[in-house]
Amino acid sequence: QVQLVESGGGLVQPGESLRLSCVASGSIFSINAMGWYRQAPGKQRELVAAISSGGRTNYADSVKGRFTISRDNAKNTVDLQANSLKPEDTAVYYCNARVTSRSMISRDYWGQGTQVTVSS
Repeated sequence: QVQLVESGGGLVQPGESLRLSCVASGSIFSINAMGWYRQAPGKQRELVAAISSGGRTNYADSVKGRFTISRDNAKNTVDLQANSLKPEDTAVYYCNARVTSRSMISRDYWGQGTQVTVSS
């Protein structure tokens, strides 16, 4: 079994920053893509940023230039540095990883989610 655990959410004012972290643990053989998604009340879950095992990144247009995704393959972690936060960034943020387990089965795993609230 594989677990993803997020940390770093909270309440901030517009213009401030947060750093979200996610660590994968368990029966891991390898991790392919990792990413962060978010879901605001009444809206569908959307991709925020993704990063391949080789470091190639992809961002939603709404966060380009403000958010930065990074990963540490040795530690099985993925971080999201969120700067210049806006009220519309308010959502539950979920970590995602495409993991190949030691039983050589590949599937997506999700964290439990961490709340980010941007409000004055």
